[in-house]
Amino acid sequence: MSALRKIKAVAAAVLVLAVAAPAFADDSGFAYMHDLRKEGGRTCFTDHFHYGSGTGANKAVAQKAAIGSWSSFTDFEYGSDWARFSRAAGKSMKCSGGTGGVDCQIEARPCK
Repeated sequence: MSALRKIKAVAAAVLVLAVAAPAFADDSGFAYMHDLRKEGGRTCFTDHFHYGSGTGANKAVAQKAAIGSWSSFTDFEYGSDWARFSRAAGKSMKCSGGTGGVDCQIEARPCK
């Protein structure tokens, strides 16, 4: 087989894999700078917390905003695989306020 035919064959194989392969996970790779461990079938940061805050007319709205804040920054830093608050470990949420508005602060260790 000539060199040109080999190059064309390899290029065709790469193209097929790129089109046919499932989507790759969205993981920036930066999470691996931290210590990780398995927890309940997830891979979690051992001691690195991320934080979020949110305000709203009531507690539910403020909680949703705080979770969005946490998820947004975690996604930016580590990728969406790590940014699902529902999978996070060591969750803590504190809310204060009342009829004039509610403020919530959260922290959690990212997991995927």
